[in-house]
Amino acid sequence: MAPLPMSNCLRLYSVLTKSTLIQNTRWISVTAARKTYEKKNEPGVKDVKEALLDTEEKKRIEKLQQYITVPTAADISPITGVPEEHVKTRLVRIFKPAKNPMQSGTFNTRKWKIEFETRERWENPLMGWSSTGDPLSNLNVQFSSQEEAIAFCEKNGWPYYIDEPKVSSFKYKSYGANFAWNKKTRVSTK
Repeated sequence: MAPLPMSNCLRLYSVLTKSTLIQNTRWISVTAARKTYEKKNEPGVKDVKEALLDTEEKKRIEKLQQYITVPTAADISPITGVPEEHVKTRLVRIFKPAKNPMQSGTFNTRKWKIEFETRERWENPLMGWSSTGDPLSNLNVQFSSQEEAIAFCEKNGWPYYIDEPKVSSFKYKSYGANFAWNKKTRVSTK
C-alpha cells in the first residue's frame, strides 16, 4: 500500500480530531446536565438551629443583622467630656499644611489638618518657654480629605472655617541662563 500524500494526512488528522472533540464536548455537556439535575432534585439540607426557630425569632435575628441608619448627623459634643467653654466658643481652622521650605519633597502636604485658635498662653518665668493651660492646643489630627475634617468638626459641634491651600507654580530656572549673551535672561552680578 502506498503512503498517503502529506496534504491528505493533514486533512484526515483534522477530521479525526474534530470528531473526537465534538464527542468529548457532548459527553461533558451530558454529564454536566446530569449533575445539575441531581442537585436540583436532592432534598435541601437545613441547619438544625435554623429549623427550630419560629418565624418571630427569625425576623428578630434578621433585624439585628441589618445596618442601623441615622437620618441626621449626630452631635456627640455632650458625651465627649470636653467642657462647654471649649466646644462652643472655639474656632477650628481646617487647612492643608504648606511644604517645608528646607526640603525639596512634598512630605506632609497631602493630608488635611485641624488646628484650634490659641488660648491661655503665658511665658514660663523660670525658663522663658511658652506655657499653656489649653487642653486642645496640642491636638494634632490628620484627615485624608477636606470633607472628612468638616464631618469631624460638625460631629463634635465645633465651629470651623476652611483655609484653602495656595497653589504655587513651579518656575523653571536654568543655571546656563546666568552666562547667556541675551540681556533679558542674563543675571547681573553687580
